[in-house]
Amino acid sequence: MAVSPARAAAFEILLRVERDESYASELLHSSRLTKLSSSDHGLATELVMGVLRWRSLLDQRLASASSKELERLDPEVLAALRLGLYQLQFLSRVPARAAIFESVELVRAARKRSAAPFVNAILRKADLKNVESVLELIERCADARQLAACSAHPEWLVARWVERYGFASARQICVHNQSVPATAIHIHDDKSEKELAQASVLLRPGLLLTSARRVESGEVTKTSAYRDGRISIQDEASQLIALLVGHGEKILDCCAAPGSKTSLLAKRNPRARVFASELHPHRARLLRHLVSLPNVHIVAADARQLPYSRGFDRILADVPCSGTGTLARNPEIKWRLKLEDLSDLQSRQIAILKSALGQLSPGGRLVYSTCSLEREENEAVVDAALEAGAGFTRIDCRAELERLRRSNELCWDEVSSLLAGPYLRTIPGKHPGDGFFAAIVGREA
Repeated sequence: MAVSPARAAAFEILLRVERDESYASELLHSSRLTKLSSSDHGLATELVMGVLRWRSLLDQRLASASSKELERLDPEVLAALRLGLYQLQFLSRVPARAAIFESVELVRAARKRSAAPFVNAILRKADLKNVESVLELIERCADARQLAACSAHPEWLVARWVERYGFASARQICVHNQSVPATAIHIHDDKSEKELAQASVLLRPGLLLTSARRVESGEVTKTSAYRDGRISIQDEASQLIALLVGHGEKILDCCAAPGSKTSLLAKRNPRARVFASELHPHRARLLRHLVSLPNVHIVAADARQLPYSRGFDRILADVPCSGTGTLARNPEIKWRLKLEDLSDLQSRQIAILKSALGQLSPGGRLVYSTCSLEREENEAVVDAALEAGAGFTRIDCRAELERLRRSNELCWDEVSSLLAGPYLRTIPGKHPGDGFFAAIVGREA
């Protein structure tokens, strides 16, 4: 019996994530999977994201059942074991015999036939608990070590969140990261919402922004509105970052790919000239394809050495970061990230922010943002960039959030909960969407 298309696709993606440090979300939406049926694509997504979310917990239970160290297993064998155990533990509708049999067949198909009896034996022996019991364990955790183990997160990362945000918030973050996040969209015109309804896409109002919609059911990516760029899949907190930039005549998005914020800036400022920079030429070309608006000018350039003359009245510096606020969507990050990576990222972020500030015209405003929960990438970067930058001041985000609330663009009632001092801070599990940080910096007139 052949392996099902969904499991074969999931197996291949997990191997590529491990071997090539690819991102699962990109691979799941690649052209290689277009031939999968909707149900197979849904199962492949569930398997890939589930294994990546719960990897350390799966490995812990596999290790207890194995006489061999997991580190010594071939990648194909370990991927098949993780896939099998995830189905046995978390997918109650999948028969155990199917999960075990197809994991064995995946190993055979990968030319690791000698490991087939081993995979069969381990999956039959592994200690199983259902997902509800795992979530109950998380609720009973009393410290960072227990929370990290039960929620399948690196202990060093959870310990940081406990210290920074408190234990209750750290637990909210961990629980959110282990669940399927809502899909939010931004609709760029007046007719697409009706089209989506006709395509059996059920939408709910945004929880953070009145202009956002949350997808309840249906396949947005199969609609003409999505293919034509009339709607964008974009987290609500990410949309809020673009709204913070406000209105201007000459706007710079200095780390623009994949372009969702650029599109939102251009749509909200139809008479402005919007310049979008992206470091890598191939990503700049993709950006030109995705953001084909007449007022957007795209340039391949290093944000640390921007090729413009000063004169932008609004700038967005949404910089490359660790992404620890997006682990529900990108769970592989938590297994790759190391503490020392934060200092490397910080150096680049400070350089980008300083470069971007140099492009700001007198009286202009810049929004610095990340999708990171880590202080090194957020407050510390703003402090370092402004330390020697005379003529720049922090602007309290509260005033801009209150303005968005008065104009009925922000529908979140508790504005104070979105603030950490003068900065915007969204926390996964506490606020709708991903974890984002933003600072507004002004240049004196």
